[in-house]
Amino acid sequence: MLGDNIKKYRKEKGYTQEQLASMLHVVRQTLSKWENNVSVPDAEVLIGISKVLGVPVSTLLDIAPEEEYVDLAEELARVNEELAQRNQQLQKNELAGKKRGQILAASFAALMVMILVRNAVVSLLLVGVCMGVALLILYRNLSLFSQSTVSASQMKALKVVTIFDAALLVVLVVSCGFIQAGVFTLTERQESWLAVGIVACLLLFFGALSPRLPYQKHTGLRLPWTVSDEETWNLAHKIIGVIALPITLLYLAAVWTFPDVESIGKASAGAVLLYIGIPGIMSLVFYWKKYHP
Repeated sequence: MLGDNIKKYRKEKGYTQEQLASMLHVVRQTLSKWENNVSVPDAEVLIGISKVLGVPVSTLLDIAPEEEYVDLAEELARVNEELAQRNQQLQKNELAGKKRGQILAASFAALMVMILVRNAVVSLLLVGVCMGVALLILYRNLSLFSQSTVSASQMKALKVVTIFDAALLVVLVVSCGFIQAGVFTLTERQESWLAVGIVACLLLFFGALSPRLPYQKHTGLRLPWTVSDEETWNLAHKIIGVIALPITLLYLAAVWTFPDVESIGKASAGAVLLYIGIPGIMSLVFYWKKYHP
């Protein structure tokens, strides 16, 4: 970048920022902004920098020396546009970092409530509030967290998943609260079949939406290799879309064949492992071949 080159050649000449700024008839703060790629000098000042540092303008602008003619104003406009995009991305990353911190704080608060609050009903309600706050922050900043250009259908898929997560959280918290308060009770077998219904719905729901989820680090199959590469991410989620229905049918057949509580637990664990393991392993192979040919 232009600013990096100005700093590099200034130091090679042994000038301080104050000395070079004085030679160019600008204040030190202005020169500092140029060197930090916050802004760019105009064409006339750039020529002056070139003369003072004894470096061609083409070198400062990272232009190939074989190019015979360069429109300096046009080139500076290009550099300025790149800087604007870079600064915009930095601001976006900073804001995203703050929002991630808020989500982490809400999650940590939920964990502390679980540890410190002894009353089961109060604990459930407070945990629900904390997780609800985290989901609300996530919902309102979905486009900010996305790492690629998000289409309307992809944004709709993200919103649907987030709303579904919030609704499921509310239902689970309220149900657990009612059970703890003795409003209604479930037998062990009823709890097992309720869990089967929830697992089957989750497998089908996320299987239907996974192929439309955009590349980001907050919703989806978040494995080290899927969040590191967009192609790997897309492949993993397409695979989930393909295998969701077969795995769900096999899961329901297994629990119907072996309806005892222990077998249902094993079948549920097996279904989840297949649901995550198949796309996880296949995407890992793809990622490894891509970056280790």
